Amino acid sequence: MDLTPRKIDLYIFKKFITTFFFAMLLIIGIVIIFDISEKIDDFVSKEAPLKAIIFDYYVNFIPYFINMFSPLFVFITVIFFTSVMASNSEIIAILSGGVSYHRMMVPYLVAAGLIAILSLGLNLYVIPRSNATRLQFESKYVKQRGFFNRDIHYQIDPGTFVYVESFSNWNNTAYKFTLESIKDNQVVSKLTAETAVWDSTKACWSLRKYFIRDYGTGLEDRVRTGARLDTVINLTVSDFYRNKMTVETLPYGELLELIDTQKQRGDANVMYSEIEQHTRFALPFSAFILTIMGVSLSARKRRGGIGWNIAAGIALAFSYILFLKFSQMFVYTDTLPPGVALWLPNVIYACIAAVLYWKAPK
Repeated sequence: MDLTPRKIDLYIFKKFITTFFFAMLLIIGIVIIFDISEKIDDFVSKEAPLKAIIFDYYVNFIPYFINMFSPLFVFITVIFFTSVMASNSEIIAILSGGVSYHRMMVPYLVAAGLIAILSLGLNLYVIPRSNATRLQFESKYVKQRGFFNRDIHYQIDPGTFVYVESFSNWNNTAYKFTLESIKDNQVVSKLTAETAVWDSTKACWSLRKYFIRDYGTGLEDRVRTGARLDTVINLTVSDFYRNKMTVETLPYGELLELIDTQKQRGDANVMYSEIEQHTRFALPFSAFILTIMGVSLSARKRRGGIGWNIAAGIALAFSYILFLKFSQMFVYTDTLPPGVALWLPNVIYACIAAVLYWKAPK
């Protein structure tokens, strides 16, 4: 196959990129208008500054939205401008000019690669930082900040385990706090407290109404009680804030470190971190799959015009996004590991794309 750049390559590439960014800007404008109408009451009631609304929220909301719906943008773009080309008999002219169907796909894939690199760069470097600012704004001016985590189990060090019945971020307090030390499958000591309050000035936990039992080798155990005790352990208040939203604010290096720490501690929230890790790579890869599907569906001139192509494209794009979100349920229910669940939509839709691509030249 001759891969020497041609004018037709530049023509298709420019069509792809310009239509993609035009569709993206159009949809983003519509989404921002609806978002403002939905949150305007919160902005007014909580007296959010106009500068913060624009620069802290919407400037950081745009990269997040672009990346989340980039598969939809790519598919609609390819379906739309390829259908127009087919309707104007441009596809027929290209193929009649000696350019094979496979060779015609090259500029499509180059443009898809550019969009995939852009999406990957946003995922790894831009969006985590912008999410941190956006979520901070939302917690202050939009969403309620109070929440409870319940039944929390951590292994903070080898042989050292923490259990908390519930944690509230209203007052950074862990309720029904338990700290156990185990050696050679035997409990060495057990500390319980009614509450454990995080003291930010001392960077330690302040235990209230504590009870400590040190288990001896004989029949006698050492027991200590008190009203208050400050203790430093390998657990900070920030560990209780790790959830589905906060992992989106971590750069990739910090995300990997968090996954290692959570696995070592036996933290159930590690599933959120692993979902985020695989999503950052699986989503950009979809640009290639949806581009091939879009061209295969819309390259043929249809008697009914481009309406059917656009409708089919939107339906398939939305089904892909829904499947990608639904695949996270396989992780939550412990049905599939994150690496399999998050890449499953790409595998299935890659097979669909391969079938459509194989049938398209016929």
